[in-house]
Parts: sequence; structure tokens; C-alpha cells
Amino acid sequence: MSELWDPAAPGVLRLPSGVLVRGRALSRPLPEGPLPHLGIYLLGRQPPEVPWESSWLRWPDFGLPDDDDDMRLSLAQAWRRAGDERVEVACAGGHGRTGTALACLAILDGVSACEAVSFVREHYDRHAVETAAQCRYVRHWPG
Repeated sequence: MSELWDPAAPGVLRLPSGVLVRGRALSRPLPEGPLPHLGIYLLGRQPPEVPWESSWLRWPDFGLPDDDDDMRLSLAQAWRRAGDERVEVACAGGHGRTGTALACLAILDGVSACEAVSFVREHYDRHAVETAAQCRYVRHWPG
């Protein structure tokens, strides 16, 4: 098993099962420490290349993902791999899209859809999941 995220590092969310996932803002410098094994990037345009495995979900700022099937597949893969690998989820600001995706990961980890936004705001960032549409998306996300 490889070294996972430091649970005390900025942006690291511990899901109820103990799985660690890092959320971050791509507009800020890469945090110090180990690099991710997998990055899921949520942007309206293709992200810059990174030296680790990554996938891009087209997702406009303050909006919702363009493809729900891609979202489900990417987050299911991220959740499975986060038990043994360093997985990060990121958008430009690290709040709306990142928070929404982290809330969906929390649902995959057993948090109820009604509690997922509150869970992420409490344990990741109080500004996570920025719009009413993003909150509705989480509440109705099938996982």
C-alpha cells in the first residue's frame, strides 16, 4: 500500500469509512507533499497536463456536470481507488464543483443524500457546494 494523504493536510476530507480524498483549487499552487495518483478535474475547459493519471469532467463554473454518466463512473473509480491511492478532486476555486463532487463521494461512502452537503461543509470547507442547483444535484444524485 502506498502512502496516503496526511489527514491533517489542507483540503483532505476523511469520509466516514476512513477513506481520504483531497479537494483543492487549481487556481492555487500545488500543495506541498506527495503527488496524487489520480486527479479528477472539474472544469469548463480541458485542464493543464499533469504527471499523474487524471480525468476531466466538463463542468462549467457555478453549473452542473455536462455528463451524468461520466460523473458517476469517474467518482465511482475515485472512491474505489481512494482506499489505497492518493486521489484528488479539483476545480478552479475548490468550492462549488469540488464540494459537489466530494458530497457525491460521501454518498458513495454511505452518507445520506440529505446530509452529504452538510457533511462536506463541516469536514472539508464551509463554502463547499455553492449554488442551489448544486445542492439539488447532490440530493438527487443516484450514486
